[in-house]
Amino acid sequence: MICPFCSHELTRVVDKREGTNGKTTRRRRECQKCGRRFTTFERVETLDLLVIKKDNRREIFDRAKLRSGIIKSCEKRPVSAQEIEKIIDEIEADLRKTGISEVSSKKIGELVTKRLKKLDQVAYIRFASVYRQFADISDFEKELTKLSRGFKEKQSFSTNKQSFSTNK
Repeated sequence: MICPFCSHELTRVVDKREGTNGKTTRRRRECQKCGRRFTTFERVETLDLLVIKKDNRREIFDRAKLRSGIIKSCEKRPVSAQEIEKIIDEIEADLRKTGISEVSSKKIGELVTKRLKKLDQVAYIRFASVYRQFADISDFEKELTKLSRGFKEKQSFSTNKQSFSTNK
């Protein structure tokens, strides 16, 4: 590392610490020539994710835009900021794990709806109505019917499981 004060090429690491998020390393360095200290940060370089929109335009993945859509869906719902951040982190991690630098907005929407469906059904319906572009009330009814059917199946499975465990 070149010293920012005297441009000497030999420096030594005096202290090394992990950053608060665990994704950066902070190094305190000292120049071998002038003795001055400075700090450097090391982080993994990630490629920009490009989102392919419905009209085939491409734009850089924007966590703030994703957060905004999820927050709107969760407005006045018992969903914490931590839960929203967790969803955003999981989605971004899933996208980066694929190793693909371009992802469709449809794929992102599917990842969001999948997580919101587990977290809060009202937020899920709100997001799905925008994401799937519900045209009229019948689109809402169809989605609510699917959601209701899934809920009833869960309830009956749960009841059967309880009665099975009490019969042992």
